[in-house]
Amino acid sequence: MKAIVRHQAMPSADVHELRARLERVQGRRMEAPVLPTHPVLADLLPGGGLRAGSMYSLAPSTSLLLALLARPTQEGSWCGVVGMPELGAEAAEHLGVDLSRLVLVPDPGPRWVAVTATIAEVLPVVAVRPSGRIADGELSRLAARLRDRGSVLLVQGVWPQAEAALSVSDAEWTGVGDGHGYLAGRTLTVTVHSRRSPVPRRARLQLPDIGGRLAPVEHGRVERAPVPVELAPDFADIPARAVS
Repeated sequence: MKAIVRHQAMPSADVHELRARLERVQGRRMEAPVLPTHPVLADLLPGGGLRAGSMYSLAPSTSLLLALLARPTQEGSWCGVVGMPELGAEAAEHLGVDLSRLVLVPDPGPRWVAVTATIAEVLPVVAVRPSGRIADGELSRLAARLRDRGSVLLVQGVWPQAEAALSVSDAEWTGVGDGHGYLAGRTLTVTVHSRRSPVPRRARLQLPDIGGRLAPVEHGRVERAPVPVELAPDFADIPARAVS
């Protein structure tokens, strides 16, 4: 005698709740170590930090990238940056990056994937701006190497198989008066879309604040994003300068 099982569609709210529960269970089972990040960013990221062996897709914001690199270097981890010749040491230091633990490869050439994979062999965090497309085979080998070494890859741009995608929007600069003054700080929204959660998270941050660092707005309160936000460029690379 065969048992007959009837499937009944679950309400969408129940599906989301089930996914959230599975995420919590998976998080406990995996117990993957995470690299520390600024507390405000940790509230947004799945697992509370940069998960070892994972890849992250970032909006083309230098400030956001440097904010993610700051805490790991401060706590003893080496970081590498590949394919970003305009990244300045002074800007990195202002955002809290320990320059003594930062390796720069400004121009990796056409073999940027191989260079990135080689650096990921020895450094726990590698940031890269791709200079071309990556083949499926290269992507699989790179992902396997990251998992094997427990390294984190931060990619400026859309990236397949990313653990999470971080975007920025609604940037507002302060410090400029009626046609004159100096750019002193910027407020923006950081949104994180994770494949481990159906609901993205976002927070309003100062990046940089008047002191040149990352700071929370409204005590770092994390909000739920009502709709997905596409990766888009921001104005992170505008230096503090006179405006007339």
